[in-house]
Amino acid sequence: MRLGAAGFRGGVHPDYHKELTASLAITALPVPAQVVIPLLQHIGAPCEPLVAVGDHVFVGQKIGESKEFVSAPVHASVSGKVAAIGPYRHSMGKAVEAITIVSDGEDKRDPSLQAPPPLEELTPDEIRRLIREAGIVGLGGACFPAHVKLSPPADKPIDLVILNGAECEPYLTADHRLMLERPEDIVFGLKAIMKALGAKTGIIGIENNKLDALRVLRQAVEGSPGIRVVSLPTKYPQGAEKMLIKATTRRIVPSGGLPMDVGVVNHNVGTAVAVAEALKQGKPLYERVVTVTGGGVARPCNLLVRIGTLVKEVLEACGGVKEDAVKLVIGGPMMGLAQPDADIPVVKGTSGITVLTREEMALREAVPCIRCGKCVDVCPMGLVPVTLAQLTEHKLFERAEKMHVMDCIECGCCAYVCPASRPLTQYFRLAKAQVMGRKRK
Repeated sequence: MRLGAAGFRGGVHPDYHKELTASLAITALPVPAQVVIPLLQHIGAPCEPLVAVGDHVFVGQKIGESKEFVSAPVHASVSGKVAAIGPYRHSMGKAVEAITIVSDGEDKRDPSLQAPPPLEELTPDEIRRLIREAGIVGLGGACFPAHVKLSPPADKPIDLVILNGAECEPYLTADHRLMLERPEDIVFGLKAIMKALGAKTGIIGIENNKLDALRVLRQAVEGSPGIRVVSLPTKYPQGAEKMLIKATTRRIVPSGGLPMDVGVVNHNVGTAVAVAEALKQGKPLYERVVTVTGGGVARPCNLLVRIGTLVKEVLEACGGVKEDAVKLVIGGPMMGLAQPDADIPVVKGTSGITVLTREEMALREAVPCIRCGKCVDVCPMGLVPVTLAQLTEHKLFERAEKMHVMDCIECGCCAYVCPASRPLTQYFRLAKAQVMGRKRK
Protein backbone atom coordinates (compact mmCIF):
# COMPACT_ATOMS: atom_id res chain seq x y z
CA MET A 1 0.00 0.00 0.00
CA ARG A 2 1.41 3.37 -1.00
CA LEU A 3 1.17 6.02 1.67
CA GLY A 4 1.76 9.74 1.35
CA ALA A 5 0.14 13.03 0.58
CA ALA A 6 -1.37 12.73 -2.89
CA GLY A 7 -3.59 15.79 -2.70
CA PHE A 8 -7.01 16.17 -4.30
CA ARG A 9 -8.66 18.16 -7.03
CA GLY A 10 -10.27 21.49 -6.17
CA GLY A 11 -10.47 22.99 -2.72
CA VAL A 12 -9.66 26.49 -1.50
CA HIS A 13 -7.24 28.31 0.79
CA PRO A 14 -9.32 30.53 3.08
CA ASP A 15 -7.82 32.77 5.73
CA TYR A 16 -7.49 30.34 8.62
CA HIS A 17 -7.36 32.70 11.63
CA LYS A 18 -6.20 29.83 13.84
CA GLU A 19 -3.66 32.09 15.52
CA LEU A 20 -6.46 33.33 17.78
CA THR A 21 -6.47 30.07 19.80
CA ALA A 22 -3.80 27.68 18.46
CA SER A 23 -1.36 28.48 21.28
CA LEU A 24 -3.99 28.42 24.06
CA ALA A 25 -4.08 25.30 26.23
CA ILE A 26 -7.39 23.59 26.95
CA THR A 27 -9.00 24.78 30.18
CA ALA A 28 -12.04 23.29 31.89
CA LEU A 29 -15.17 25.42 32.10
CA PRO A 30 -16.61 25.38 35.63
CA VAL A 31 -19.51 23.00 36.16
CA PRO A 32 -22.67 24.83 35.04
CA ALA A 33 -25.60 25.37 37.38
CA GLN A 34 -27.93 23.79 34.82
CA VAL A 35 -27.62 21.77 31.63
CA VAL A 36 -30.04 21.00 28.81
CA ILE A 37 -29.18 17.65 27.24
CA PRO A 38 -30.90 16.86 23.91
CA LEU A 39 -31.96 13.26 23.35
CA LEU A 40 -30.83 13.53 19.72
CA GLN A 41 -27.14 14.35 19.36
CA HIS A 42 -26.28 11.90 16.61
CA ILE A 43 -27.25 10.61 13.20
CA GLY A 44 -29.93 7.98 13.70
CA ALA A 45 -32.85 7.27 16.00
CA PRO A 46 -33.47 9.68 18.90
CA CYS A 47 -33.19 8.40 22.45
CA GLU A 48 -36.05 7.84 24.84
CA PRO A 49 -35.66 9.26 28.36
CA LEU A 50 -34.65 6.80 31.06
CA VAL A 51 -35.39 9.27 33.87
CA ALA A 52 -38.38 11.31 35.02
CA VAL A 53 -38.81 14.83 36.34
CA GLY A 54 -37.71 14.92 39.96
CA ASP A 55 -35.19 12.07 39.66
CA HIS A 56 -31.67 12.55 41.00
CA VAL A 57 -28.86 11.71 38.57
CA PHE A 58 -25.09 11.35 38.73
CA VAL A 59 -22.35 12.49 36.34
CA GLY A 60 -22.03 9.89 33.60
CA GLN A 61 -25.37 8.23 34.33
CA LYS A 62 -27.21 7.07 31.23
CA ILE A 63 -30.38 9.18 30.92
CA GLY A 64 -31.48 8.43 27.36
CA GLU A 65 -31.24 5.46 25.02
CA SER A 66 -32.75 3.90 21.91
CA LYS A 67 -33.05 0.22 21.01
CA GLU A 68 -32.23 1.04 17.38
CA PHE A 69 -28.75 0.06 16.16
CA VAL A 70 -27.98 3.45 14.58
CA SER A 71 -28.23 5.55 17.70
CA ALA A 72 -26.12 6.50 20.72
CA PRO A 73 -27.16 6.88 24.36
CA VAL A 74 -26.81 10.20 26.20
CA HIS A 75 -25.54 10.72 29.73
CA ALA A 76 -25.88 13.28 32.49
CA SER A 77 -23.04 15.78 32.52
CA VAL A 78 -23.72 17.06 36.03
CA SER A 79 -25.14 15.52 39.19
CA GLY A 80 -28.44 16.92 40.38
CA LYS A 81 -32.19 16.83 39.85
CA VAL A 82 -34.08 16.40 36.58
CA ALA A 83 -36.08 19.64 36.33
CA ALA A 84 -37.80 19.21 32.96
CA ILE A 85 -38.17 16.95 29.94
CA GLY A 86 -39.49 18.54 26.78
CA PRO A 87 -38.70 20.30 23.49
CA TYR A 88 -35.69 22.63 23.38
CA ARG A 89 -34.09 24.31 20.39
CA HIS A 90 -31.12 22.46 18.92
CA SER A 91 -28.26 24.04 16.96
CA MET A 92 -29.53 22.13 13.90
CA GLY A 93 -32.46 24.56 13.88
CA LYS A 94 -35.34 22.50 15.24
CA ALA A 95 -36.65 21.71 18.69
CA VAL A 96 -35.87 18.22 20.02
CA GLU A 97 -36.73 16.47 23.26
CA ALA A 98 -34.21 17.40 25.94
CA ILE A 99 -33.60 16.71 29.61
CA THR A 100 -32.90 19.70 31.85
CA ILE A 101 -30.82 18.95 34.96
CA VAL A 102 -30.23 21.41 37.81
CA SER A 103 -26.81 20.78 39.34
CA ASP A 104 -26.50 20.01 43.04
CA GLY A 105 -22.99 21.44 43.01
CA GLU A 106 -21.46 18.14 44.13
CA ASP A 107 -20.47 16.76 40.69
CA LYS A 108 -20.70 13.16 41.88
CA ARG A 109 -19.85 10.48 39.36
CA ASP A 110 -22.19 7.54 38.80
CA PRO A 111 -20.89 4.88 41.24
CA SER A 112 -21.79 2.11 38.78
CA LEU A 113 -19.17 3.28 36.28
CA GLN A 114 -16.07 1.10 36.40
CA ALA A 115 -12.87 0.96 34.37
CA PRO A 116 -12.98 -1.94 31.87
CA PRO A 117 -10.25 -4.61 31.67
CA PRO A 118 -7.03 -3.71 29.81
CA LEU A 119 -7.30 -3.32 26.04
CA GLU A 120 -5.26 -6.48 25.51
CA GLU A 121 -7.97 -8.51 27.26
CA LEU A 122 -10.93 -7.00 25.39
CA THR A 123 -12.46 -8.69 22.35
CA PRO A 124 -13.60 -6.65 19.32
CA ASP A 125 -17.24 -7.19 20.35
CA GLU A 126 -16.50 -5.93 23.86
CA ILE A 127 -14.78 -2.83 22.48
CA ARG A 128 -17.78 -2.05 20.31
CA ARG A 129 -20.16 -2.60 23.22
CA LEU A 130 -18.19 -0.31 25.54
CA ILE A 131 -17.98 2.40 22.89
CA ARG A 132 -21.73 2.23 22.33
CA GLU A 133 -22.47 2.28 26.06
CA ALA A 134 -20.28 5.40 26.37
CA GLY A 135 -22.43 7.18 23.77
CA ILE A 136 -19.45 7.98 21.55
CA VAL A 137 -20.18 9.58 18.18
CA GLY A 138 -17.97 11.21 15.58
CA LEU A 139 -16.68 14.40 17.19
CA GLY A 140 -15.57 15.99 13.95
CA GLY A 141 -19.12 17.22 13.40
CA ALA A 142 -20.94 14.40 11.59
CA CYS A 143 -21.96 12.72 14.88
CA PHE A 144 -22.26 9.26 13.35
CA PRO A 145 -22.44 6.65 16.14
CA ALA A 146 -18.92 5.26 16.52
CA HIS A 147 -19.96 1.67 17.19
CA VAL A 148 -21.79 1.56 13.85
CA LYS A 149 -18.60 2.49 11.98
CA LEU A 150 -16.87 -0.29 13.88
CA SER A 151 -19.42 -2.86 12.66
CA PRO A 152 -18.89 -3.15 8.88
CA PRO A 153 -20.61 -5.94 6.91
CA ALA A 154 -18.70 -9.20 6.67
CA ASP A 155 -18.16 -8.66 2.93
CA LYS A 156 -16.35 -5.36 3.52
CA PRO A 157 -13.17 -6.16 5.46
CA ILE A 158 -11.29 -3.15 6.83
CA ASP A 159 -7.51 -3.08 6.57
CA LEU A 160 -6.90 0.59 7.38
CA VAL A 161 -8.06 3.11 9.98
CA ILE A 162 -7.41 6.81 9.36
CA LEU A 163 -7.58 9.37 12.14
CA ASN A 164 -8.45 12.86 10.94
CA GLY A 165 -6.13 15.42 12.50
CA ALA A 166 -6.34 17.83 9.57
CA GLU A 167 -8.77 20.25 11.24
CA CYS A 168 -8.99 22.20 7.99
CA GLU A 169 -11.97 24.31 9.12
CA PRO A 170 -10.87 27.95 9.65
CA TYR A 171 -10.72 29.32 13.22
CA LEU A 172 -11.07 25.95 14.98
CA THR A 173 -8.16 24.52 17.01
CA ALA A 174 -9.79 22.00 19.39
CA ASP A 175 -8.27 19.01 17.57
CA HIS A 176 -4.90 20.75 17.31
CA ARG A 177 -4.79 21.24 21.07
CA LEU A 178 -5.86 17.63 21.71
CA MET A 179 -3.02 16.42 19.50
CA LEU A 180 -0.55 18.49 21.51
CA GLU A 181 -1.97 17.72 24.95
CA ARG A 182 -3.40 14.17 24.63
CA PRO A 183 -1.20 12.35 22.07
CA GLU A 184 -0.98 9.12 24.09
CA ASP A 185 -4.77 8.90 24.34
CA ILE A 186 -5.11 9.50 20.60
CA VAL A 187 -2.75 6.62 19.86
CA PHE A 188 -4.49 4.38 22.43
CA GLY A 189 -7.87 5.18 20.89
CA LEU A 190 -6.54 4.41 17.42
CA LYS A 191 -5.21 1.04 18.59
CA ALA A 192 -8.59 0.21 20.14
CA ILE A 193 -10.41 1.13 16.93
CA MET A 194 -7.96 -0.95 14.87
CA LYS A 195 -8.48 -3.94 17.16
CA ALA A 196 -12.26 -3.63 16.94
CA LEU A 197 -12.03 -3.70 13.13
CA GLY A 198 -9.19 -6.18 12.74
CA ALA A 199 -7.21 -3.54 10.83
CA LYS A 200 -3.44 -3.90 10.67
CA THR A 201 -2.63 -0.35 9.58
CA GLY A 202 -3.40 3.01 11.13
CA ILE A 203 -2.71 6.51 9.82
CA ILE A 204 -2.99 9.86 11.55
CA GLY A 205 -3.31 12.57 8.90
CA ILE A 206 -2.29 16.10 9.95
CA GLU A 207 -2.04 19.24 7.81
CA ASN A 208 1.45 20.68 7.49
CA ASN A 209 0.41 23.96 9.10
CA LYS A 210 0.51 22.07 12.43
CA LEU A 211 4.19 21.13 12.58
CA ASP A 212 4.15 20.91 16.37
CA ALA A 213 1.32 18.36 16.26
CA LEU A 214 3.13 16.35 13.59
CA ARG A 215 6.23 16.23 15.79
CA VAL A 216 4.34 15.27 18.96
CA LEU A 217 2.26 12.53 17.30
CA ARG A 218 5.29 11.06 15.51
CA GLN A 219 6.97 10.71 18.89
CA ALA A 220 3.81 9.16 20.33
CA VAL A 221 3.58 6.44 17.64
CA GLU A 222 7.20 5.33 17.97
CA GLY A 223 7.24 1.64 18.76
CA SER A 224 3.68 1.12 17.52
CA PRO A 225 3.84 -1.29 14.55
CA GLY A 226 1.54 -0.47 11.64
CA ILE A 227 0.83 3.10 12.76
CA ARG A 228 2.30 6.18 11.11
CA VAL A 229 1.69 9.91 10.92
CA VAL A 230 1.27 11.51 7.48
CA SER A 231 1.85 15.19 6.73
CA LEU A 232 -0.85 16.62 4.46
CA PRO A 233 -0.86 19.77 2.32
CA THR A 234 -2.81 22.61 3.92
CA LYS A 235 -5.93 22.96 1.82
CA TYR A 236 -9.61 23.04 2.63
CA PRO A 237 -11.47 20.57 2.82
CA GLN A 238 -8.51 18.29 3.49
CA GLY A 239 -10.31 16.74 6.48
CA ALA A 240 -13.36 15.54 4.53
CA GLU A 241 -13.17 11.75 4.65
CA LYS A 242 -13.04 11.13 0.90
CA MET A 243 -10.35 13.77 0.47
CA LEU A 244 -8.41 12.40 3.43
CA ILE A 245 -8.53 8.85 2.08
CA LYS A 246 -7.30 9.94 -1.33
CA ALA A 247 -4.57 12.14 0.15
CA THR A 248 -3.17 9.43 2.41
CA THR A 249 -3.73 6.23 0.39
CA ARG A 250 -4.68 7.24 -3.18
CA ARG A 251 -7.79 5.09 -2.85
CA ILE A 252 -10.93 6.65 -4.34
CA VAL A 253 -14.31 6.13 -2.71
CA PRO A 254 -16.86 5.52 -5.52
CA SER A 255 -19.81 7.82 -6.13
CA GLY A 256 -22.53 6.99 -3.64
CA GLY A 257 -20.11 4.78 -1.74
CA LEU A 258 -18.61 4.77 1.73
CA PRO A 259 -15.02 4.53 2.97
CA MET A 260 -15.63 0.89 3.92
CA ASP A 261 -16.07 0.20 0.18
CA VAL A 262 -12.30 0.72 -0.17
CA GLY A 263 -11.38 -0.98 3.10
CA VAL A 264 -11.10 2.16 5.22
CA VAL A 265 -12.74 3.55 8.35
CA ASN A 266 -12.22 7.20 9.28
CA HIS A 267 -12.45 8.69 12.74
CA ASN A 268 -11.59 12.04 14.26
CA VAL A 269 -8.72 12.47 16.74
CA GLY A 270 -11.24 13.79 19.28
CA THR A 271 -13.25 10.60 18.87
CA ALA A 272 -10.09 8.59 19.56
CA VAL A 273 -9.62 10.48 22.84
CA ALA A 274 -13.23 9.73 23.81
CA VAL A 275 -12.63 6.04 23.03
CA ALA A 276 -9.50 6.08 25.21
CA GLU A 277 -11.42 7.63 28.11
CA ALA A 278 -14.20 5.06 27.79
CA LEU A 279 -11.82 2.09 27.70
CA LYS A 280 -9.37 3.34 30.32
CA GLN A 281 -11.73 4.98 32.81
CA GLY A 282 -15.22 3.77 31.94
CA LYS A 283 -16.05 7.40 31.20
CA PRO A 284 -19.07 8.15 28.96
CA LEU A 285 -19.04 11.05 26.53
CA TYR A 286 -20.46 13.87 28.64
CA GLU A 287 -17.96 16.64 27.86
CA ARG A 288 -15.88 17.76 24.90
CA VAL A 289 -13.32 20.36 23.83
CA VAL A 290 -14.83 23.42 22.13
CA THR A 291 -12.96 26.26 20.45
CA VAL A 292 -14.58 29.62 21.26
CA THR A 293 -13.23 32.07 18.74
CA GLY A 294 -13.71 34.84 16.20
CA GLY A 295 -13.15 38.56 16.18
CA GLY A 296 -16.43 39.03 18.03
CA VAL A 297 -15.31 37.11 21.15
CA ALA A 298 -13.73 39.14 23.94
CA ARG A 299 -11.33 36.36 24.98
CA PRO A 300 -10.98 33.44 22.52
CA CYS A 301 -10.11 30.11 24.13
CA ASN A 302 -10.20 26.32 23.98
CA LEU A 303 -12.54 24.96 26.65
CA LEU A 304 -13.48 21.55 28.00
CA VAL A 305 -17.26 21.97 28.20
CA ARG A 306 -19.95 19.76 29.74
CA ILE A 307 -22.55 18.62 27.21
CA GLY A 308 -25.75 20.60 27.71
CA THR A 309 -24.08 23.84 28.81
CA LEU A 310 -25.84 26.74 27.10
CA VAL A 311 -23.76 28.54 24.48
CA LYS A 312 -24.56 31.89 26.07
CA GLU A 313 -22.90 30.71 29.29
CA VAL A 314 -19.83 29.55 27.40
CA LEU A 315 -19.54 32.96 25.74
CA GLU A 316 -19.93 34.69 29.10
CA ALA A 317 -17.05 32.61 30.45
CA CYS A 318 -14.94 33.95 27.58
CA GLY A 319 -15.66 37.57 28.47
CA GLY A 320 -18.81 37.88 26.36
CA VAL A 321 -19.12 39.17 22.82
CA LYS A 322 -17.90 42.50 21.48
CA GLU A 323 -20.15 45.32 20.32
CA ASP A 324 -19.27 44.78 16.66
CA ALA A 325 -20.23 41.06 16.72
CA VAL A 326 -22.86 40.33 14.07
CA LYS A 327 -22.99 36.56 13.57
CA LEU A 328 -22.93 33.46 15.78
CA VAL A 329 -21.92 30.18 14.15
CA ILE A 330 -21.86 26.75 15.75
CA GLY A 331 -18.79 25.17 14.20
CA GLY A 332 -16.53 27.04 11.82
CA PRO A 333 -17.36 29.59 9.11
CA MET A 334 -17.23 27.13 6.19
CA MET A 335 -19.43 24.27 7.40
CA GLY A 336 -20.90 25.64 10.62
CA LEU A 337 -24.52 26.64 11.15
CA ALA A 338 -25.52 30.25 11.87
CA GLN A 339 -27.74 30.75 14.91
CA PRO A 340 -30.34 33.41 15.75
CA ASP A 341 -29.24 33.50 19.40
CA ALA A 342 -27.04 31.73 21.95
CA ASP A 343 -29.85 30.05 23.91
CA ILE A 344 -28.89 26.58 22.66
CA PRO A 345 -26.94 23.80 24.36
CA VAL A 346 -23.48 22.53 23.52
CA VAL A 347 -23.90 19.02 22.09
CA LYS A 348 -21.52 16.22 21.17
CA GLY A 349 -20.98 17.68 17.70
CA THR A 350 -20.16 21.23 18.87
CA SER A 351 -16.53 21.55 17.82
CA GLY A 352 -16.55 25.34 17.91
CA ILE A 353 -18.45 28.49 18.73
CA THR A 354 -17.47 31.23 16.28
CA VAL A 355 -18.56 34.83 16.66
CA LEU A 356 -17.82 36.99 13.63
CA THR A 357 -17.69 40.75 13.18
CA ARG A 358 -19.06 42.61 10.17
CA GLU A 359 -15.51 43.06 8.90
CA GLU A 360 -14.91 39.28 9.02
CA MET A 361 -18.22 38.57 7.32
CA ALA A 362 -17.58 40.57 4.12
CA LEU A 363 -21.34 40.62 3.55
CA ARG A 364 -22.50 40.96 -0.05
CA GLU A 365 -25.93 40.75 -1.62
CA ALA A 366 -26.54 37.77 -3.90
CA VAL A 367 -26.90 38.61 -7.59
CA PRO A 368 -27.64 36.45 -10.66
CA CYS A 369 -25.06 33.82 -11.61
CA ILE A 370 -22.51 35.06 -14.17
CA ARG A 371 -21.53 31.48 -15.18
CA CYS A 372 -17.84 32.06 -14.53
CA GLY A 373 -17.22 28.42 -13.63
CA LYS A 374 -15.21 29.11 -10.47
CA CYS A 375 -17.50 26.84 -8.45
CA VAL A 376 -16.72 23.99 -10.85
CA ASP A 377 -12.98 24.55 -10.50
CA VAL A 378 -12.97 24.30 -6.70
CA CYS A 379 -15.51 21.51 -6.10
CA PRO A 380 -13.47 18.67 -4.55
CA MET A 381 -16.13 16.15 -5.57
CA GLY A 382 -16.00 17.05 -9.27
CA LEU A 383 -19.59 18.30 -9.39
CA VAL A 384 -21.08 21.16 -11.42
CA PRO A 385 -22.50 23.44 -8.70
CA VAL A 386 -23.79 26.07 -11.11
CA THR A 387 -26.11 23.56 -12.81
CA LEU A 388 -27.13 21.86 -9.57
CA ALA A 389 -28.12 25.24 -8.13
CA GLN A 390 -30.29 26.04 -11.15
CA LEU A 391 -32.01 22.64 -10.94
CA THR A 392 -32.69 23.21 -7.25
CA GLU A 393 -34.07 26.71 -7.85
CA HIS A 394 -36.53 25.19 -10.32
CA LYS A 395 -37.35 22.29 -7.97
CA LEU A 396 -36.00 19.73 -10.44
CA PHE A 397 -34.71 17.51 -7.66
CA GLU A 398 -34.75 14.24 -9.62
CA ARG A 399 -32.48 15.74 -12.25
CA ALA A 400 -30.25 17.11 -9.52
CA GLU A 401 -29.99 13.60 -8.08
CA LYS A 402 -28.96 12.25 -11.48
CA MET A 403 -26.21 14.90 -11.52
CA HIS A 404 -24.93 13.48 -8.21
CA VAL A 405 -26.11 16.16 -5.80
CA MET A 406 -26.05 13.46 -3.11
CA ASP A 407 -22.26 13.33 -3.48
CA CYS A 408 -22.01 16.94 -2.30
CA ILE A 409 -20.15 17.07 1.03
CA GLU A 410 -21.47 20.59 1.80
CA CYS A 411 -17.93 21.92 2.26
CA GLY A 412 -18.90 25.41 1.02
CA CYS A 413 -15.99 25.84 -1.40
CA CYS A 414 -18.34 26.79 -4.24
CA ALA A 415 -20.11 29.46 -2.19
CA TYR A 416 -16.77 30.75 -0.90
CA VAL A 417 -15.45 31.57 -4.38
CA CYS A 418 -18.75 32.64 -6.00
CA PRO A 419 -18.38 36.27 -7.16
CA ALA A 420 -22.19 36.54 -7.27
CA SER A 421 -22.47 35.49 -3.59
CA ARG A 422 -24.96 32.74 -4.44
CA PRO A 423 -25.98 30.59 -1.43
CA LEU A 424 -24.91 27.43 -3.23
CA THR A 425 -24.39 25.19 -0.20
CA GLN A 426 -27.88 26.00 1.06
CA TYR A 427 -29.31 25.01 -2.34
CA PHE A 428 -27.61 21.63 -2.16
CA ARG A 429 -28.71 20.99 1.40
CA LEU A 430 -32.27 21.65 0.25
CA ALA A 431 -31.93 19.37 -2.76
CA LYS A 432 -30.43 16.55 -0.69
CA ALA A 433 -33.19 16.86 1.88
CA GLN A 434 -35.83 16.65 -0.84
CA VAL A 435 -34.20 13.59 -2.40
CA MET A 436 -33.93 11.85 0.97
CA GLY A 437 -37.50 12.77 1.87
CA ARG A 438 -38.77 11.25 -1.36
CA LYS A 439 -36.82 8.05 -0.74
CA ARG A 440 -38.16 7.73 2.80
CA LYS A 441 -41.71 7.98 1.47
